[in-house]
Amino acid sequence: MPYSDATIQLLSPEGTIVSSDAADEYQPIIDALSDEQLREFHRTMVVTRRFDVEAANLQRQGQMGLWVPSMGQEAAQVGSGFAARKQDHIFPAYREHAIAMIRGVDVLDIVRMLRGVTHGGWNPVTSKNFHLYTLVIGSQALHATGYAMGIQLDGATATGDPDNDEAVIVYYGDGATSQGDVSEAFVFAASYQTPQVFFLQNNHWAISVPVSTQSRTPLYLRSTGFGIPGIQIDGNDVLASYAVTRKNLDEARAGNGPRFIEALTYRMGAHTSSDDPSKYRADAEVEFWATRDPIARFETYLRGRGEGDAFFADVATQAEDLALDIRQRTHEIETPSTDKMFDHVYSEPHPLITVQKQWLADYEAGFGA
Repeated sequence: MPYSDATIQLLSPEGTIVSSDAADEYQPIIDALSDEQLREFHRTMVVTRRFDVEAANLQRQGQMGLWVPSMGQEAAQVGSGFAARKQDHIFPAYREHAIAMIRGVDVLDIVRMLRGVTHGGWNPVTSKNFHLYTLVIGSQALHATGYAMGIQLDGATATGDPDNDEAVIVYYGDGATSQGDVSEAFVFAASYQTPQVFFLQNNHWAISVPVSTQSRTPLYLRSTGFGIPGIQIDGNDVLASYAVTRKNLDEARAGNGPRFIEALTYRMGAHTSSDDPSKYRADAEVEFWATRDPIARFETYLRGRGEGDAFFADVATQAEDLALDIRQRTHEIETPSTDKMFDHVYSEPHPLITVQKQWLADYEAGFGA
């Protein structure tokens, strides 16, 4: 059993509200959600999963060099993604597709990035402060901490106005906790008391290495050694993800220092499309987590609140429409000009870049039409 008495859970695997001292603390945050917000949680989880499946198929058909699936982790992402306020800055790893969608990123940009036709994918300024995917494991923890230090020094946080005060949230997986970058980020975050939340999606596998090998103690306790409070949640419970993240982000933006959340979830698919998890995972483990599917759990909850078949059918239609749109637009992607790799190296024209750009143009012209 992955959960313990320390695990915050608001919605049971059976889709019923949990009553406990820990859960009751967060219940007012859930009570403040409207019916439409709850529907949007479900809609985003379903649409994200359908996009994930379609993108994996496109990769197998040669449309991308790599795909990074997020199946099984939708509740951790959707709950925490909606918990962030509009002014907050989000630093993802490389499988936070649901959060990208929440922040208005055209998910075709994720496809384009993994196809290798962009130099990053999107502009964080126009993507509602959703920063670029980071494939260097754990490095985004330092990026986020530096940014949090910056907004703190700029006086953009801890003014007492939660609707405008900024905070930062950074996502990474259990494998990244073994990287020095994450520990270094803890040091600086604790020292400067930065307005940020570290959000660990513990999906139990760092490629083929189980979390039990990576750490002999629960990961939510690791940050406490650096002076950062840690908390563990059921990452397949979208309500817990939302409520705990909202509370901790608001604590951070109020000037109370950084926070750490460990979301217990499971990577139902491969680490990436180049991985075969059947080589190292037992079927029984996968089946155990399949019974705790975050989307099925939340659908049961919504149906218990009186949501009818029409809503779920409409969501399924939206998901299929997105998949069809992504497939069509993926096939329409054109190879960009090689000029793009030179255009933004410097903010102003640079003679060395001009020479290099011309050399490549001449080289390519040498091959003829």
